[in-house]
Amino acid sequence: MNLYFAPLACSLATRISLYEAAAEAQYTYVDAQVHRLPDGADYFAIAPMGQVPLLETDDGMLLSENSAVLQYVAESYPQAQLAPAAGPQRARLQQWLCFIGTELHKAIFAPLLDPKAPPEVKAYARTKVDLRLATLQAHLAGREFLLERFTVADAYLTTILNWAADSDVDLKAWPAVFEYYQRQLKRPSIARAVGEEFALYKEEQARRTAAA
Repeated sequence: MNLYFAPLACSLATRISLYEAAAEAQYTYVDAQVHRLPDGADYFAIAPMGQVPLLETDDGMLLSENSAVLQYVAESYPQAQLAPAAGPQRARLQQWLCFIGTELHKAIFAPLLDPKAPPEVKAYARTKVDLRLATLQAHLAGREFLLERFTVADAYLTTILNWAADSDVDLKAWPAVFEYYQRQLKRPSIARAVGEEFALYKEEQARRTAAA
């Protein structure tokens, strides 16, 4: 497998999941600002939306969209138990993947982190924070994970919560959410993935500063 990623973007969730599964994979850096690969190739030629993650499977399929990519990884490495096999718990996994993707990722953090978003758009996104994080707070109270064990949904949620500080969203206002996030950061697969991508992010920022 080959994962096209940008440092600390939502593709981090797939890196975490691949590490969790002890999977053999390649990781191809994408400059999300100019949509270029390390060799200068146009990323849009591979990914029409220009977004990450994009997973190239061993048989050459190109798979996009976080929820689809994460579930593909889970199904490719069943021994890692990153997703329930079927039934109500699989439906719950899909419920949380959808919640994270639509209610947190796109509704809140995407506009808050977008430097081109107008102030009124950012203000509107902030009106959505309390209800959504309160919903998450109620679910995580007394729980270690979103489901009965660590799944790809936890990899995705931790990735999104990682954006809170840069979005001026103080997770301490929701103690169960904050404690969950701090706990997940100590998980070996997450600590490794976040540490590696943070270093790449700092290098990226330094290159852009030097080129400005």
